[in-house]
Amino acid sequence: MNKYELAVVLNPTLDEEALKNEADSVKELIERFGGVVEKVDDRGKRRLAYEIKKLNEGFYSFITFSAESSAPAEIEKRMRIKENVLRYLIVSQEA
Repeated sequence: MNKYELAVVLNPTLDEEALKNEADSVKELIERFGGVVEKVDDRGKRRLAYEIKKLNEGFYSFITFSAESSAPAEIEKRMRIKENVLRYLIVSQEA
């Protein structure tokens, strides 16, 4: 199992419940492909460096997880089609 970190920027117009549901669906997505979520670091609403979809802010979240090397590609495929995800990035962490 390799360690990864997923950075996600979610739509700032989401209410508290919708934001929680979206965060839970991202965690379920990781677990569906054999990943184990180790840590979730929600940073709250932050200003974006540049405008995305006419939005200047987003909810930032960083999720540390362990998974097989094939999991990140599958997770990225699913993240790409999520409406409320403005940006995402999965990086491998050094052991």
